[in-house]
Amino acid sequence: MHPFTREHDELRSAIRQFLQKEIAPHVEEWERAEQVPRTVLRKMGELGYFGLNIAEEYGGGGENPLAEAVLHEELGRLNASGFAGTVGVHIGIAMRPVYRFGTEEQKQAYVVPGVQGEKIGALAITEPGAGSDVAAIRTKAVREGDGYVLSGNKIFITNGVYADFYVVAAKTNPEAGHRGVSLFIVDRDAPGFHVQRKLEKVGHHASDTAELFFDDCRIPADRLLGEENRGFYLVMQNFQWERLMIALQTLGTAQAALDMAVEYAKTRQQFGGPLTQFQVIRHRLVDMAVEVEKARQLTYHALDLYARGIDAVAETSMAKLTATETACKVADEALQIHGGYGYMNEYPIQRAWRDMRVTRIYGGTSEIMKEIIAKRMGLLP
Repeated sequence: MHPFTREHDELRSAIRQFLQKEIAPHVEEWERAEQVPRTVLRKMGELGYFGLNIAEEYGGGGENPLAEAVLHEELGRLNASGFAGTVGVHIGIAMRPVYRFGTEEQKQAYVVPGVQGEKIGALAITEPGAGSDVAAIRTKAVREGDGYVLSGNKIFITNGVYADFYVVAAKTNPEAGHRGVSLFIVDRDAPGFHVQRKLEKVGHHASDTAELFFDDCRIPADRLLGEENRGFYLVMQNFQWERLMIALQTLGTAQAALDMAVEYAKTRQQFGGPLTQFQVIRHRLVDMAVEVEKARQLTYHALDLYARGIDAVAETSMAKLTATETACKVADEALQIHGGYGYMNEYPIQRAWRDMRVTRIYGGTSEIMKEIIAKRMGLLP
């Protein structure tokens, strides 16, 4: 069972064709360059792929979370998580809260060009001392005159070097814990804002990740996103979609890893025949297929609930937990089936293996997902 219509299936076909023609031939090049060309992102914007879940008045195709879900799953299936991360963070994590909670002026300034691919966004929450614990952030925003002054630093920020604007979490009331967090939109040319350094990662090479520094960074008061001291709740509201997006992308990559393993096992000759002549290999591939399908059905179920406006905090957490754990396991098994060749850079399975590991960390660790589910089960006070 899945929630998609014939129109979604047609969209999937078009996206897959575009990705195979325009993106797949360049993945290795962009991985080495550690950057995705702006021209590609603008082209995706022109084709409407950045506005699949955005109202027409802002340049989108209408609010349709299932359509954007198709894009994320196909991005994952491309086995180019660096590219997928650049796109996903922009449309699903940075632009999304501006669209949902921003003023009309903010939407015109950031969502409209964001849909077109003319501006790229990043979300800046994580700090050296605050990862899963959002309430522990130390970056401060102090009201001065007709604006705010931000001071502090952020780390592990996807699109951190690349972005034109940043949705930044900062404390406006340091004594109030999570009730003192606010969100701000910071332009990359804001006085006092610096990209401190680009970080070197194990995987996701085409997606830049950076540490940011706010050195008495001054922004106008109209860059406050939503109400002051309500930022924590806005972040929590967007987490359901972020985690679904991660589940969908990793689900796509898990399927890609399975497909690569099946193809290799059919063609690799050992002991006078293909690897599939051995029952242990056949059964391993079957087990992988079962795990991928289980993750798919759970993810689609959570997506269906979310798309229908039903509270799906537990289900989206389950989907994120299951899809990412499955993707890591399947990629590892697929590499094992490839043998020594799987560990060589010329075989794309190594990229899936490297890229999937971090998915159990970002967007909420597997341990945090289990705690959320446990709370929904009534297991926590």
